[in-house]
Amino acid sequence: MADPKKPCEKVVIDVKTLYGDTAKLERISDYVNLALAMAGEGKEVVITGQGPVWLYLAIAHALHGRAVRLLYDSPTTGPFVIFDHDPY
Repeated sequence: MADPKKPCEKVVIDVKTLYGDTAKLERISDYVNLALAMAGEGKEVVITGQGPVWLYLAIAHALHGRAVRLLYDSPTTGPFVIFDHDPY
């Protein structure tokens, strides 16, 4: 749980850095595990960068319950809250 006196640490994950040139569905577990390692526990996580929708969805699903807050950020949308479980 987040400390109400201290803001959450923010982690930015550029999805493109997880897979290189071409994302391969058979490596989805590898990509998700890398994202989880980068995200840590109890932090605000921002996912951004080029990537297939299925990879974004898998990462978001895996981060539920581990990240305090998850945002998607792109030049088109700007930061967009996917979930926020920070009670403060």
